[in-house]
This record gives sequence, C-alpha cells and structure tokens, in this order.
Amino acid sequence: MLKIFNLLFLLLIYNTQLLAMEKKPYHHLPDGTFRNPEGSPKRDENVKWSYRVFNKEKKKLDMTVPNDHVISKEEVISSLEKFASDDYIMWIGHATFIIKLGDTTIITDPVFSKNAGPLIFGPKRFTEPALKLNEIPKIDLFLLTHNHYDHQDMKTIRRFPFKNSKVMVPLKLGKYFKTNGYRDINEMDWYDEIKVNKNLKITFLPAVHWSKRSLTDTNKTLWGNFLIEFKGKKILFACDTGIGNIYKDLGDKYGPIDLTIINIGAYNFYPIMPYKDKSVYHTNPEEALSLGRDLKSKKILGMHWGTFVLSLEPIMEPPVRFKKNAERFGFREEDTLIFKIGQISALKDIIN
Repeated sequence: MLKIFNLLFLLLIYNTQLLAMEKKPYHHLPDGTFRNPEGSPKRDENVKWSYRVFNKEKKKLDMTVPNDHVISKEEVISSLEKFASDDYIMWIGHATFIIKLGDTTIITDPVFSKNAGPLIFGPKRFTEPALKLNEIPKIDLFLLTHNHYDHQDMKTIRRFPFKNSKVMVPLKLGKYFKTNGYRDINEMDWYDEIKVNKNLKITFLPAVHWSKRSLTDTNKTLWGNFLIEFKGKKILFACDTGIGNIYKDLGDKYGPIDLTIINIGAYNFYPIMPYKDKSVYHTNPEEALSLGRDLKSKKILGMHWGTFVLSLEPIMEPPVRFKKNAERFGFREEDTLIFKIGQISALKDIIN
C-alpha cells in the first residue's frame, strides 16, 4: 500500500511540474534562463571567438572622426535651454538617449564611462558623451534593455544623480539597482505594460539578442525592446537586436510605429565569423531597415554606432549604408534619421 501511495505521489509531482512547464512562455526555459522568440536565427555553435584576430583587424580601421559627428558642448547646453519646455529626443551617444515627453524625462541605456567593460577593460570610447553625467537634466524614468557592458554601465548606475527615478528593467536585473539605492524598480517580462501617467505607457517587448556579464551567467537575465506610447504616438526603443520573425508579429499587434530607434552598428565580425557584415544579434543597416518595415514604422532612427569599436566595419559606414538603402525598404531618405552626438530635435519635428 505504501509503495502505491509513493508512486501516486511521485506521479502527482511529475504531472504538476509538467503543467508548470507548459504554462511558462516559450522564452522561459526550465533551468531559469531565457531564449529568443520561437523561430529566431541561431548563432553557429562552431564559431570560436578570437581576441587575437579581432585586435589585429581592429588596428586596420581608420579612426578619423568627422568634425560634424559631434556637436560642441556649448551648443548642446544652449539647445537644452532652448527645448526645455518642449518634447524632444537627444542623443548622448551609442544607445543613450534622453527623451522628454510632457512632464516625464526618460533616459535609455545610460553609459557615461570611458570604456564598455569591467573596471578599465573593454572597448574605449572614441567619442565623448554629449554631456557629463552631472550635466544631464532631471530624469524621471530609467529604461535598461539588457545587461551587456555597453548598455548596463555599473559606474553610471552607481553615480546616477536621480536615483528616485522610476526604473524599468528586464527580469532578474533589478538587483543591480536595489543594491545601489534605487527604490522604484520594476522588473518586466515580455509584453508587460506599465502606465506611468495618463499620457504615458511603457510596454516591454521581445528582441532577438542575449545576455551575459560573466563566464557563468549566459542568458540568466532577460533582454528586450521598450515601446513608449505618449498621447497616441508610439516610439519603439530597440534593445540590441538581430532580425527575426517576431518583428512582423509585433508590427501586426502594435504597429504602425511612429518612430523606431534601432541599432545599425556592430554587425561585421569577419573573418572571425564566416560571413561579412552579418551578425545574428546585431542588425546591419539594411536589416535594421527591414525590421522598421516589419514594424510598420513611419520613421526610423539609427543608433549604436559612432561611439565604441565593437566590431570591424568602418566606424562611419553604418549611417551611409542606412541612408543609401532607405528606399529599398519603403522609406524616404528623409525618414531614415541620423543624429549627431549631442543633437536635440523637437518631437513635433520628428513625429508629425
């Protein structure tokens, strides 16, 4: 009788575990890690990273930065004063934007450090941020897309001057803020929504990427895109992302998008990777345009270039290819936007 009871008990536990697994979304794995949306491209497991080859090829890059790529500090501060009462978008550099929408000022993936890596290691900036951390306007909402060093900058997080801001992060990233004095921390799964106020709603959406900060934490935290809805307008701020079928689904469900801000750099790892200008986790300029089309975007702004050398394409190539190929993907050239570091543009001039 005891054996029968034990068998029934084990069967009950097993069925309960199966039921729990069935209820979990596809991107949640049983071991607590995460994966990309179903049908996403996968990286070739046979590819082996080589710092030796990467550094050898990196030395061949022309590191000349055009004078007009960066706006002077004086002009940046003057523009901030000029647009103080307006809604605007400002590029600090890389994936860091300041977006003012009504009474709420948002910062995205703030990186103000000199390098993107632990301590003094990792790629060093070849352009300075448009403002120093102590010069930025008051921030009300802090958006973080994922934990890579060029997006989750712990030095910036520790020194951030507005720790009373509302923080929105992917699942399992809240601990980095809790231990650094932030109080309003919101961990989000894909498709979670948070209404900030009567005019502003944030939705966390899937991206095709991955997460890692150490040798043992691959994909243990989530990653994703933020959909910002303000007074009927939609801005999608992309996590680093590669192409994937998910974007047609997102376009059908959430489109049309008024403005997509998306990565257009860090796509060429040849000869380490077998194909030139092709990365599973970073769209090249043409792929970024194709995702903009999938999202039914009216305008698309290229980011994630012109700040760090993370890959082996020429440092000023991404915006040229982005503009050149606009019409192939159904965009007018003037609707594919490229900012200068420090540029501030009124929202009404971008989204109309």
